[in-house]
Order: sequence, then C-alpha cells, then structure tokens
Amino acid sequence: MNIKELNQLLGNVDIYLLDQVLKGRFNKSMKILDAGCGEGRNIIYFLNEGYQIFGVDSNPIAIQMARIYAQTIKKDYDIYRFQTSIIEDMPFHQGAFDALISSAVLHFAKSEGHFYKMMDEMMRVLKTGGIFFLRMTTAQGGILEKSPDLGEGVYLLPDGTERFLLTSELERKIVAKYNLTYLEPPKSVLVHGLRAMGVFVWEKG
Repeated sequence: MNIKELNQLLGNVDIYLLDQVLKGRFNKSMKILDAGCGEGRNIIYFLNEGYQIFGVDSNPIAIQMARIYAQTIKKDYDIYRFQTSIIEDMPFHQGAFDALISSAVLHFAKSEGHFYKMMDEMMRVLKTGGIFFLRMTTAQGGILEKSPDLGEGVYLLPDGTERFLLTSELERKIVAKYNLTYLEPPKSVLVHGLRAMGVFVWEKG
C-alpha cells in the first residue's frame, strides 16, 4: 500500500486512536461514538472498514462535512448517525454505545462543573463494560507550574492557548465516580515547554 492509499484509508486520524485500532480494541459489532467529531477526521478509517460509527458535534457545518464523508465512502450510510449536538446533552439513550471516543474535546471545558456535565453525559450513553478513549491536555510534565491559573480549572498554557487541564487529582476523582478501570497505563506526551497531551483508555464498570 502506498502513501496515498494509506491516507485514503486512515484520513487524518489521531495517531493515539490508531494505536488502539492496531491493538484490536474495537470490532465491527460495536456501536462507537465520536463525541466531538468535528468534520470527521477520526471516523474515516471506521467508515472505510464498515464499523458502526456515530458522531456528534456542536458545529452544524462540521456535521455536514462528516455526513458528506460518510456518503462519499459508503453511499447508503445512514447520515443521521451524525448529529449536531453539544456533548452535555446528546440525543442517544442510556447505554447506547459500546465504545466512546473523546479526542481533544474536554480540554475546552469552561470550568470543572462544565467538565463534569460532559463526562456525566458521555458516561450515560456508554454502556457498562464499554471502552472510553480520552485524549486531552493534562497537568503533567511540569506544565502546571508554567501556566497561569485562569480559574475553574482553566490555565493559560505556554503555547498561548487557554485549556482545561486534567490534573492527577481530577483523574482520580473521575476514575472513582464513573467506576473506570485502566485498560493500559495512562500517558502524557510532552511538547517541550508548551503543553502535555494525555491519552487514557478505560473500561466503564
């Protein structure tokens, strides 16, 4: 397979999500939700390979693009699997999904309360025994000490962006609250002196 073919298969997928795909974390019997899917960069592989992928995003233009991707790849794909919605109030029933992807979304929380509202809703639609993939900014690698506190869990990072940070304390709280079990050790990738991006893979108990 050449580079062009590989790009068509994978799209601009989050490399850490691809790592989970390669580990066999997902299968085609699963209903998978990308919560905050944007235009669909993380759905291309799943669409190409016939997975049951769903998505929500608050931006209606982004959802329109995701629907176009879906129909381009598979003409009879149900485009209404992609819905305009905020994370805090999604149009799905309790326990609807076997796996939930949240990639570079939760660090836009405006406060700890807002973060918990999004977490509550994601955990509502994820069934017991489901997989939760989370990627967001963390306070690891000394970043917290270099970032002015803007209040409510939001910090001004050295890269100039304002982000809600997942601290070790908050991580412990959500693990306990939502009965999460680590499927592999969590990791944070440090962009030297600028930010730390964490990857967490849990099973909901």
